Amino acid sequence: MNPYEPNSIEAKWQAYWEEHKTFKVKRDFSKEKFYLLEMFPYPSGRIHMGHVRNYTIGDSLARFKRMKGLNVIHPLGWDAFGMPAENAAIKNNTHPAQWTFENIRTMRNQIKALGLSYDWDREVATCHPGYYKWNQWLFLKFLEKGLAYRKNSTINWCAECNTVLANEQVVDGCCWRCDNEVLQKQQEGWFFKITDYADRLLAGCKTLSGKWPEKVLTMQVNWVGKSFGAEVDFKIQQTDEVIKVFTTRPDTLYGAMFMVLAPEHPLTQKLSRGTEQEKAIDTFIQKVKKQDNIARTSEKEGLFTGAYAVNPLTGESIPVWTANFVLMGYGTGAIMSVPAHDQRDLDFARKYKLPIRVVIQPATGSVDANTMVKALTSEGAMVHSGTFDGLVGQDARRKVCEFLEKKGIGKATINYRLRDWGVSRQRYWGTPIPVIHCSNCGIVPVPEDQLPIELPLDAQLGEKGQSPLHNLESFYKTSCPKCSADARRDTDTLDTFVCSSWYFDRFTSPRLEHAPFSKENNDYWMPVDQYIGGIEHAILHLLYSRFVNLVLNDLGLTKVSEPFAHLLTQGMVIKDGAKMSKSKGNVVDPDEIIKKYGADTARVFMLFAAPPVKDLEWSDQGVEGCSRFLKRVWRIFGDLNEEIKNVKLPGESYSNTVPEIKALRRMTHITIRRVTNDIETRMQFNTAIAAIMELVNHLFSFKEWWKNKNNQDEAARMALREALETMILTLSPFAPHITEEMGSKIGFSKTLDQKTWPQYNDALTQTDELLIVLQVNGKVRQKISVESDISDEDLKTRSLEDAKIQEWTRGKDIKKVIVIPKKLVNIVVQ
Repeated sequence: MNPYEPNSIEAKWQAYWEEHKTFKVKRDFSKEKFYLLEMFPYPSGRIHMGHVRNYTIGDSLARFKRMKGLNVIHPLGWDAFGMPAENAAIKNNTHPAQWTFENIRTMRNQIKALGLSYDWDREVATCHPGYYKWNQWLFLKFLEKGLAYRKNSTINWCAECNTVLANEQVVDGCCWRCDNEVLQKQQEGWFFKITDYADRLLAGCKTLSGKWPEKVLTMQVNWVGKSFGAEVDFKIQQTDEVIKVFTTRPDTLYGAMFMVLAPEHPLTQKLSRGTEQEKAIDTFIQKVKKQDNIARTSEKEGLFTGAYAVNPLTGESIPVWTANFVLMGYGTGAIMSVPAHDQRDLDFARKYKLPIRVVIQPATGSVDANTMVKALTSEGAMVHSGTFDGLVGQDARRKVCEFLEKKGIGKATINYRLRDWGVSRQRYWGTPIPVIHCSNCGIVPVPEDQLPIELPLDAQLGEKGQSPLHNLESFYKTSCPKCSADARRDTDTLDTFVCSSWYFDRFTSPRLEHAPFSKENNDYWMPVDQYIGGIEHAILHLLYSRFVNLVLNDLGLTKVSEPFAHLLTQGMVIKDGAKMSKSKGNVVDPDEIIKKYGADTARVFMLFAAPPVKDLEWSDQGVEGCSRFLKRVWRIFGDLNEEIKNVKLPGESYSNTVPEIKALRRMTHITIRRVTNDIETRMQFNTAIAAIMELVNHLFSFKEWWKNKNNQDEAARMALREALETMILTLSPFAPHITEEMGSKIGFSKTLDQKTWPQYNDALTQTDELLIVLQVNGKVRQKISVESDISDEDLKTRSLEDAKIQEWTRGKDIKKVIVIPKKLVNIVVQ
């Protein structure tokens, strides 16, 4: 055949797939469905090797499942709203819409050049009104159910840029754009009540065990953070104020020696008024406002407010402090500090010379408040705790809670770390929130027949990224749907995580105009059977998607309890010891690799270099090696293809006793078994490709025997055709272009996705030979294959006659030969 020319072959088959819509799919109840999805890509400009890895993992599985007879849906779309588009628009003096759609065109072409088997008729972009109309519709449904509400929250504010900043845009307490200090201030915004679903989200984690990585499930369970404990009231002396705290250790209440409030807590400033601490507290609060959460929880700083609270069990006066490490967003924004039994509290107490009291002693030994450097956080017997002395563990906590409730100063309760999802963004490039603010009627939902509320594409961002919607009369001026009075549209936009929390549902009905998706289509296709993406999305995207799916369940729109049945989190692509990134200058352009070696080489390297869940170390030599492998595949096919023209595959009655033919069939069926198991059960594409490489090596060895024997036997040709077809079919999920070309030359009338995945015959994988380990003085020096019925004496003789063993025993006295039948021979020399 002609030399292997990947670029022309790949262009040919990509054009064929597109023209014939090879991967277009529809419901087919005669087949088992399989929904394969990679995480929603952001149209950032150009794809990188992380994209290539993610998509080739998914595509290989999709192609395999089609060949296994499943009805595979494999869509792609664009998570197109968000802050990066605004940042790029400012940098390049362009409009976010123009930048986004140009990037989509570029990335679409790059992705097609990889030969990925997407159903492009299902492509969606979240910045299209036909998509975000249904974001708005879902928001209204949340509002109807009482799951959307407004409240004040703390935001990052840059006064110089006059805009809200995401946490990622705050660098060392300063604005990433202008380097001015960032302040934290209260601002009203919209929230989704994800906390109402906390227990259902936790229950779902149990059903996903064994199907999702345990690390991801653990992260989600910890993020929800369900904990059992007590809510306790601490009265402030000389006032009517009460500080409510939550503690998981009510058995340590007697050791509460001081209180700590978040600087943002409404009582922090109030308690300092009229005390010597007033000015110092104001200064401290302003200082903490400039710190991000990481800085706040690393270097712990605090200040006495000037007020005292009363420990409800001891009656003692304890000082009320404020500290940067207490966050208003968690719990009540106030904690009781028990330094003897909490390491953070102990460190804080030592730093500020606050009192410490031990109220729990371990089962063995004891701890001393004056000398302890490590807090006792384990369970033990209560001491210095009045009538509760001697109580231990759960029994102690239960009885303290009963006492608190009886006295009306607290109660047993459950707390969650999870907080409601803030969905308001004071930015332009996003889904407009579909509500109207009327001075007469208050907050009024936009009528559904007026959706979508379109984002005005003629609006221009401010010089420093400010949203134009707040000042654009043509957008915000409207009339109230209830009373017809002049009113104002909400000028915030939705968090882009809203877009990605249900896009997998939209893929089931991407062009439907009267609903977000067809229930019939959704019931057929959902859940996503295999979801693939990075571990960085373990919490927010996956948790929000699970939450929205539960709400859709309650609305009667979906029936699956979990949107993603199985999850694979692929590793990163590493080069020169670091994750590929432009800032590190270690990015490899996929286009250059495709141009030089072809897409199939890029795909095979990405799959062969490491298991999917492990980080992949980029290697130019590895890419070269995969290119050489495909050239060997092309060459062996060209060398042997003419030998099998018009030859059938071996049937059930096939028989051939020639050892070389039997060995070829054995290798063929072992390859099918290994590749099938590695893809279907283990999701280890690297070992699957390694198995195919072994088959190719065997074919080269077989070719030499074939030519030397000049064998014209029809049965032998049938075995050879079986091996070549196996090579093509098993390689096709990983390298679809070269295998399509070989398939057309070998006489396949269908594209490979329409071919049936080969089946292995387990009997043919069995060997008539044994692999025997040969040792000299207990060290492995050789391995040999022998007949399974060989006698111990013949095995001993064969071992001593082996050339390598003779090298190790030459000139030495053989003292003993130990034979372990069918396993090992150990030759003892001196």
